Amino acid sequence: MAVSSDYTPPQDLLEILHHDAQILVVNKPAGLLSVPGRGEHLADCLLSRVQAAFPEALLVHRLDRDTSGVMVFGVTPHAQRNLSMQFEKRTTRKAYVARLAGRLEPRAGEVDLPLIVDWPNRPRQMVCQDSGKPALTEYRVVKYGGGETRVRLTPKTGRTHQLRVHMMALGHAILGDPLYATGAARDFPRMMLHSEELRVKHPDSGESMKFRAKAPF
Repeated sequence: MAVSSDYTPPQDLLEILHHDAQILVVNKPAGLLSVPGRGEHLADCLLSRVQAAFPEALLVHRLDRDTSGVMVFGVTPHAQRNLSMQFEKRTTRKAYVARLAGRLEPRAGEVDLPLIVDWPNRPRQMVCQDSGKPALTEYRVVKYGGGETRVRLTPKTGRTHQLRVHMMALGHAILGDPLYATGAARDFPRMMLHSEELRVKHPDSGESMKFRAKAPF
């Protein structure tokens, strides 16, 4: 998303979930860019912090600034290529936890709505049946309470802001979303979206590995 000059990233210590000769897995805090933005004031990001501790670490994928959770890095060029291909071919498995405004029904389903950048309002994305790229999200309600819904989201594609736009399209924006939530739903200390689980195959052994970081909300 667009980041203004008041970017004040959290100063949390790097939380390492896994590290071996090929891969590094960390838990990204909300409010921290995955990669540097344009300008010196946007240089602080997860990639720079990871590379300060692990200079050999290489970027594989990203999370939005305001999304927290599991991110994997390659430790070797081979691992980076292998992992990047897994994301490209959609053989990775990702699961997110989110808190939504209102009561989402039915309790399980899927959202199949193509997405495209909303050019006059970028970086916002929007649904476009004519020229949007295919985007598919599965959801399952975890619980209801207090005028909101806790859901588990499984993206089957990896479009920009996919989960955020799909939930908004259902009429239940993610709480605290600075781009897509409005009114009281926007007035939260952070965006309530967290990448809780990531499954990949190890670049060397081919073994399926699952990494989890519990949602902080």
